[in-house]
Amino acid sequence: MDIVFNFIGSIFGYVLWFAFLLFKNYGIAIIIFTLLTRILIFPFSIKQQKSMASNMRLQQKQREIMDKYKNNRAKANEELQRLMEKENIRPSFGCMPMIAPMIIMFGVLYSVRNPLSNTLHIASDKVNQALSSVGALPGLGTGINSQYGEISIIKYFNSLKDYLVDGSGNSLFDPSETGKIVDFSKGFNFLGLDLLATPSESSFQSMMWLIPVLCFVTSVASMFIIQKMNGAKMQGCMIILVFFMPLFSTWIAYIVPGAVGFYWIISTVIGFIQSLVMNKFYNPSIMEAKAEAQRIVLRRKQEAAVAFVEAEGYVAPSELIKQINASEKSTKSAGKKQKRKKSNSNSSDYQGRKR
Repeated sequence: MDIVFNFIGSIFGYVLWFAFLLFKNYGIAIIIFTLLTRILIFPFSIKQQKSMASNMRLQQKQREIMDKYKNNRAKANEELQRLMEKENIRPSFGCMPMIAPMIIMFGVLYSVRNPLSNTLHIASDKVNQALSSVGALPGLGTGINSQYGEISIIKYFNSLKDYLVDGSGNSLFDPSETGKIVDFSKGFNFLGLDLLATPSESSFQSMMWLIPVLCFVTSVASMFIIQKMNGAKMQGCMIILVFFMPLFSTWIAYIVPGAVGFYWIISTVIGFIQSLVMNKFYNPSIMEAKAEAQRIVLRRKQEAAVAFVEAEGYVAPSELIKQINASEKSTKSAGKKQKRKKSNSNSSDYQGRKR
């Protein structure tokens, strides 16, 4: 999987490097970079939201089928499959909107944590030799996290460049690559925070502890607010999950270079804003109502397209109404005549004699 994620990270690295060249600041570059990748993921999020709306619409029908055929599992599965085909819903397709963003997010992470390979696009054999050389240095090599070794090389490049040599004693990096690395290493100061530093190895005065703290706060706050907007009640293992994932990401942000934790913070914040937009325009309840309205309109069009066949003895509604009206008029007229005759038969002259 590393090969796949590094490949995606290498593609995203061009965007990250371009943003860095524009602003000469890695923090701003990460913000621009994360915003662009979130825009890229947005269509998948919409599809996922639509899939949720479709599932909500089907839940009641599925329950009715399961209740009706609770003693016949095979028949229930057959009816459920028929329902899926009728509603044009493919369960396997519903997984894609969830898988695709995860692949992209891992690609983004690899572009951030492997800046030499995926952002500066230095040849992998040179990067591997550099990592091996640094790892063999007494004192320094044991203190470098192998997963974030490329960030460490950039951080300590001025001190390490004399040791980054090949078997012949020549520098591993040519002057152009060296210039890129030096230029890149100068742009990691963002709002007074050194994004190349690791919070666990930094002093309290450096304020690097803010990165893991913000990782936790933004993650928990966004989860609670989104759950509240969706009307979902958290209980049991759901509450544990809400706190476990932020705590895990906080611990990772504490022990890795600040650039990775900063990316997670920005990604969480932008993701939360995206969720607010989704809830405003792509709320599952609203989308469910729209889908139901579209289904009714489609059903009426289908019914209108079907040729009308008159049954034997069929009377058109308009003709039937005419006949009913005529019958009512005839009945009223007959009643009036009968009343008139009755009135005439009971009349008398001025002397009180019947006519």
